[in-house]
Amino acid sequence: MADKRASIKRLIITLTFIGAFGSLFLAFVFSWTNPYILEHEARAREEAIFTCLPGSVDYEEEEIDDHTFYTGIDEHEQRVGIAVEYSVAGYQGFVDVMVGVDPEAGEVIGAHVLNHEETPGLGARITEDEFLDNFRDLPVGDYEVVDSPEEEREIEGIAGATISAEAVKEAVSEAGELIMENYGGGN
Repeated sequence: MADKRASIKRLIITLTFIGAFGSLFLAFVFSWTNPYILEHEARAREEAIFTCLPGSVDYEEEEIDDHTFYTGIDEHEQRVGIAVEYSVAGYQGFVDVMVGVDPEAGEVIGAHVLNHEETPGLGARITEDEFLDNFRDLPVGDYEVVDSPEEEREIEGIAGATISAEAVKEAVSEAGELIMENYGGGN
């Protein structure tokens, strides 16, 4: 009986040691890799800003109501447009989209998918320029995803990835309206 208790006690001590060591190791790996992850995310965000606001050579950040807006500046110190990151639910997780808008013209300049968890090969096609270019030069507002667009606010969808395409459409629409709310009309 005493032998059994000693065995259980030894097992508990061993498992506690392994758990503590594993936790410390994970904490070390996280603290070591986190700066690299944050740097990569910042570079990806900056690339998305310049993709969504072509002609920009620099940008300024402004926080408004829990959103960070990026004002693209060209080489003549003129505003190219405004970009904002917007997140919506997709098929398998959230889709994060950077959207650029010219608030004076009220048109989408560009869109870039930053992160997604969509199905590889189908939903992941939302990152392709062929799909994202559908939004370029469209007036800010609601859009409809269709097979064969005929009207101005119709976007050509992706076969087999309707929910993913709808998510990007929603992100572009909502982000565009958010930019127009805060910067439209000469703001």
